[in-house]
Amino acid sequence: MIALRQALHDAVSENISETPRVGVAFSGGVDSSLLAKLCNHLRKQVTLVTIGFPGSHDIDFSKNMASKMGMDHKVYEIEYGDFQEKLQHVRQTIRCSNTSHIENCIAYFYVSRLAKQNDLNVVLSANGCDELFCGYDRYRKVYCDGETQINRLMEVSLVNEFALIEEIKTVAAQLGIQVQQPFLSSKFIQFAKAIPIDQKIKGPDDMIRKHILREEALALGVPEESAMKPKKALQYGSSIHKYFKKIERRRR
Repeated sequence: MIALRQALHDAVSENISETPRVGVAFSGGVDSSLLAKLCNHLRKQVTLVTIGFPGSHDIDFSKNMASKMGMDHKVYEIEYGDFQEKLQHVRQTIRCSNTSHIENCIAYFYVSRLAKQNDLNVVLSANGCDELFCGYDRYRKVYCDGETQINRLMEVSLVNEFALIEEIKTVAAQLGIQVQQPFLSSKFIQFAKAIPIDQKIKGPDDMIRKHILREEALALGVPEESAMKPKKALQYGSSIHKYFKKIERRRR
């Protein structure tokens, strides 16, 4: 536990050592809340930034968690007409047909827009936690195939994540925003891979997962509702997936 705390601290510190003021892409879940707490402990001026359609899960939940954590919080509510227009722009920018990548990139377009509106130049994201700590449901599905298969899935997931990150950086850079992922530094990846699998996932019926990371989040003062909240991907929590599919159905 102490070793993980130090590794998390170092990963964030090395990313923002020269940056006094940062934004944190914030859903209110365990990963983004943990990242926000670490930035706070490093005495950075932290602004939590949340995007989503009106009434979406992430907007409602993040407001509650930001209030409990006592941190500055900015929210951007996406308008459907603007979403249609900016989605086309994002498609042309990243030239990718992967639905998940498109949805994440449009999400980070709005994260970057909100950051720019609040005079932020750097936004941190907690990407990497689900890959490294068995957060995705697919880890549960391969659990019975053994540790080798879990590690293989981790490698594949990381390769996909790095491809997505480059696309996100391209979209954000157009708005003058740097999006950084401290938990995907080579040093932290190496550390996280060495943590025993049974400290991350307990079995094929484990619906929570990321256990050691959740324990650390609680120890750092993340509210229990956040620390123990089941995984809900950004594109679903923000309702971006819902409206993306609506547009796709009309296109067809």
